Amino acid sequence: MRSSEPNGTLGIGALAERFGLAPHVLRYWESVGLLSPARDTAGRRVYGAGDVVRVAVVLRGKRAGLSLDAIRALATGGPADRRAVLRREAEELRARVAAARDSLALVECALRCDREDMTGCRHFRAVVGDTTTGSE
Repeated sequence: MRSSEPNGTLGIGALAERFGLAPHVLRYWESVGLLSPARDTAGRRVYGAGDVVRVAVVLRGKRAGLSLDAIRALATGGPADRRAVLRREAEELRARVAAARDSLALVECALRCDREDMTGCRHFRAVVGDTTTGSE
């Protein structure tokens, strides 16, 4: 860990820079219970190796589509809490994947349509759920 402090810790600016974040993001994450940095004698936040890992976990969770509340529950809850959060998140992810598949099917159908107005194509209408009959 590259340190900006003599004792191997990082200040808020150095930690934020390391992850390409604005310092206010780290302060917000602290306010919602995701980070608990130590303080130096002047009251400034100092982040150790564990905090660096926690920031990486938060960022990875956000990339996975998890809310900050879910990330906090995963990081601070016991095994039963984690499983409950993970089950809920897995179900939401399954729903997003299904929606993405439906969207991809619509786009691929539209790509295959050579009509001037693709809404007149019976295959396209079938994909969007319109069962109205019409010429193709």
